[in-house]
This record gives sequence, C-alpha cells and structure tokens, in this order.
Amino acid sequence: MNIVCERTWTPYFDTTCRNVTMNTTENLTPYKSETLQSLSIAYSSLHGYISLAICAVGIPLNIINIVVLTRKNMQTPINCLLTWLAVADMATMISYVPFSYHFYCDFSANKISSEKNSWIWMHFLLIYLNFSSTAHTIAIWLAVALAIMRHHHIHSPAKGSITRMRRLIRARLVVCIIAFSSVILLIPNYLSHSLEEVRFRDNTTGYLFEDWEINSGHAEPMRLVSLVIYGTFAKILPCVLIIIFGALLLRTLNKTRVNRRHLSENGVTISAHTHVDPTRTTSMLLVVIVLFLITELPQGILLMCCLFLQNFFENIYIPLGDVMDILALINNSINFVLYCTMSSEFRRTFVALFCSFSTSNERRKPYITSHYHGDHLLVTLNSAENTG
Repeated sequence: MNIVCERTWTPYFDTTCRNVTMNTTENLTPYKSETLQSLSIAYSSLHGYISLAICAVGIPLNIINIVVLTRKNMQTPINCLLTWLAVADMATMISYVPFSYHFYCDFSANKISSEKNSWIWMHFLLIYLNFSSTAHTIAIWLAVALAIMRHHHIHSPAKGSITRMRRLIRARLVVCIIAFSSVILLIPNYLSHSLEEVRFRDNTTGYLFEDWEINSGHAEPMRLVSLVIYGTFAKILPCVLIIIFGALLLRTLNKTRVNRRHLSENGVTISAHTHVDPTRTTSMLLVVIVLFLITELPQGILLMCCLFLQNFFENIYIPLGDVMDILALINNSINFVLYCTMSSEFRRTFVALFCSFSTSNERRKPYITSHYHGDHLLVTLNSAENTG
C-alpha cells in the first residue's frame, strides 16, 4: 500500500496517515478530546524516563522476591504462585526497557521516522506486544489462582506434611496450566497484528501497524475475535473472579477477627502462629489482588468500549495507553514492599538471607595483631573464625 505520512502523535498505528489513492482523511470526531490528547502528548515526553526508573527498581526487587520465596522454609503453595508472579512481572519489565528507551527516550514519542519505525524495531515491537500481553495474562490469572487457593486453604481442615506437599504439587500444576492456557488463548491476538510499509514526505520508508478499522464495517473477523477474547478472558473475567473470591476472603478475614475478639474477651490466649496465618497472609494477598483489580479492570472496560463505540480506540484507548502502562509497571514492582511490610516470615527470611550474608562477610575479614616479645615485634594475621 502506498501511503504518505505527515506526522502522527502515536508512533505505532496507521490512524492519521493519508491514503494517496483515496486522497481522504478519516474524520475522528466521536469521543475526541483535545484536552486528553494534549495531556497524553505532554506526558509521553516523560513516560520513557519514568518507566525506565520504575523498571530499574522493580527488576532487582522481583529478583529478590524470587530468591526469598524459593528458600526451603518458604516453599508453600501460595509462595509458589507468588514466585511465578514475580517471574511474570520481571519478564514484563525487562521487555519494557528496550521498548521504552527506543520509542520514548532515543526518539520523540510523538513523531514517526524511518529510523524510529525501522523494520527491525517495529518487528521487535510486534514481538514485545505479544510477549507482554502473554505475561500480563499469566500474571492476572495467577492472581485469580492466589485468591481461589487461599480461600480453599483457609476452609480446608487437612494439615500435615503430606497435605502440604500435595498442595505444593497442585500449585505448580496450576502454574503450568495457566501458562499453557494463556498462550493458547492469545493465538488470535498473535495472528491479528501485522505491519505495513509507509513512505514519508522525505521519501524514506518505515513501518506501522495496520489500522484495525474497529467499528468501520471493514474490520477483519480475526481481529474482532482477538479483541473479544483478550478483553473478556484476559481482563474482565479474571477481574470478576478476583472480586468474588476477594470478597469471600475479606468476609473470612472479618469473621476470623470477630472470633479472635470473642476469644480474647473470654480470656483465651491466641498463639502467634494462629495470629499471623489467617490475618497477615490473607490481608497481604488481598492487597495484591486488589492492585491487579485497579490496574486491569479499567483496561478491560476500555477494550470492551472499543468494540461498541466508534473511534473509541483512536481517541480514548491510545491516548490513555501510557497511563495504563505506568500503572501496570508500578503494580509489577510494588510487591516486595507489600511482602516486607505485611509478612513477618518473608521479612525474617530476607534479613537472614541478605543481612546475615553481609555481616558474615564482615566477620570473615582478616585482621592484624601485634605485640612485643622481648626486643622483637611479633605481627600475627588472624581470621575471624579463629577468634573466640
């Protein structure tokens, strides 16, 4: 297709390019907000640097999460899911770094060019979009599994090492099923994105994503199917399940607190282990899944609006894309703070693993002592292990 592009504020999609053959420009008046687009353009100049800063903090924190949660004393079914949640979050942020640097920092976010929209970088963007959507889908379904599994564990009377091992195996199986199902679910999404070559005013060429032409009557069925599947099964449905099981967890938590208050009023002493298990862990998981709800539910609603409202994708969804990305990155990087503040077991393991390692290295440093023996000065090299 022979297309001449002047300028577009979005660096990916062919939505404001003029078709030379037709010599027409699409009228994008429905739902168009000049204020929203101005704010989006203004923020896009900062988005790259903000997102890189968040990734620079979030990637190491997720590595720490993985290291701590995989310690032998931390191997529980819930921690197994949290470990792979950290892997998915870290993968998302690692892939976001080159994307953010090239399309927001190295080049202006509001312009397209042959260097910025080259064949290599636009195909990287194609891979990144598919990879990040898969990682997001896996992460949100892991959040659903966390809520369901925690609710089941609270109401399950079975205890013991054998039961714990069975639950751990079940959790690992759930992770595998979620990962495999997410890839299968997003196959229509993988097949829907395609690039087309465009010619710019300076006679150079570049690449843009083909316009999906949603609600135009000319949209390809595969693209509509992928949008419905992604919006429903990767956004709306998991959020609904999070709401349901989150509410059940909250009800159980409140009931536990009421029972504890009753026992306390009757003079019954509650052990520390009983105190931590039903409240701290459940509260922490509630915060984790609520954060998913805050970041993913609005995006799911916006995706559904793209199906039914004309030009909503170009005028609302795309201008809000950077904001949704930054919220997702914050959600990907904040779990370490939640674990440290709300889980004493995680905090103890972290301190024992990292702080004790530092102090043990400090103790191992050799030191020199000296003393006189008659007329001779004796100097001795000592190691910390020999003191005592």
